[in-house]
Amino acid sequence: MSDLPQKPVPFTTQKAFASRLTLATLTGRPIRISQIRPSSPSNLGVAPHEVSLLRLLEAVTNGSMIEVSMTGTIVNYRPGLITGSAQGSGANGGVIRHEVPAACTRGVSYLLIPLCLLAPFSKAPMNVLFSGPGVITSATTAGDISVDSVRTAILPLYAKFGILKDIELRILRRSNPGTRGKGGAGEVQLVFGHQVRLPKTLHLLNPGRIKRIRGVAYCTGVPASNNARMIEAARGILNPMGADIYVFSDVSSAPYIPSNDKANPNGKTKTGIGFGLSLVAESSTGCLYSADVASPPSGGAPPEDIGQQCAHQLLESVAAGGTVSLVAAPTILTLMSMSSEDVGRVQLGKDVLSADHIIDLGRDMKALGLSSWGFRETTTGQENDMVVSVVGKGVGNVGRKIA
Repeated sequence: MSDLPQKPVPFTTQKAFASRLTLATLTGRPIRISQIRPSSPSNLGVAPHEVSLLRLLEAVTNGSMIEVSMTGTIVNYRPGLITGSAQGSGANGGVIRHEVPAACTRGVSYLLIPLCLLAPFSKAPMNVLFSGPGVITSATTAGDISVDSVRTAILPLYAKFGILKDIELRILRRSNPGTRGKGGAGEVQLVFGHQVRLPKTLHLLNPGRIKRIRGVAYCTGVPASNNARMIEAARGILNPMGADIYVFSDVSSAPYIPSNDKANPNGKTKTGIGFGLSLVAESSTGCLYSADVASPPSGGAPPEDIGQQCAHQLLESVAAGGTVSLVAAPTILTLMSMSSEDVGRVQLGKDVLSADHIIDLGRDMKALGLSSWGFRETTTGQENDMVVSVVGKGVGNVGRKIA
């Protein structure tokens, strides 16, 4: 007699939408998300960036079932096997081409971070090209980090779990948010070729001392002097903290998109114009702390303010304590839960642990059958830090186990 299908785990509202879909895919548990913007007069139901994430999950998995209600306020998701860019599973020539719609207001990191969590557990290497008029590579006002911070502050953390080979994030065309924060017409490619059966158990308890600061100042469609002004303003704050500081400057032209002008149907217009700064501080024990600020879509912010704001944000990230920054904590905790059946430990700042999305992540993990977290005070005298213990579930890469 065949096993009865699992009952979907219920969730409500669009809060932590991407995180819940990612955890459901990793654990193989079906979920049902209801009350997604039920009372919004203009944006009822799932948003364009959430639809784009659902399409991406459908492309990198085999056998997934996605049902969206007529109003878009209810999503039923039954995950399949993570196949990556395997032939016959949506890839063309070993590359999955994912087009982001123009109405998207979130940065492409909203799609990249969940995809990076799925990639180590894929049956085949992951090679996804993000294109289309909705790709925003910079930081956004919605809280998304830039692609530079994903590359320099998120992907290096996978090496602590034994996942470090054939991983590359290429920025083929930069873009900032377009008019009213929508679209950008950038282009990004993620190559993730290191698949594992189980991640290694993590023990990260020593934050160390900051030894270097690196960063990228970028601008699209504006003079290169904006980069120099951001870098000078940031260094004015960071130079007294340490001598090993280097910020790279990247200048690119603005991408073009069709203008949709009836008088000139073949005309094109510039989009994604702006500038921003990404900073990453590395400690003596390999811990990373990042900061990201970009110019608002409405304009009006001078480069000096962006540079100073980013430098202050980096100092706040370091001052929050722990061995992991707030933006990287969900990635670390998720990988720890998916590792072998052993106790992993990580030291986090109390400000990081008390963040709403970290609390929601712990609750969602428990609802989907993953282990609860244990807490204790540190023994090193750092009063603002806590040691979080996570028991791995040993689920691992089902695709490699079947193969």
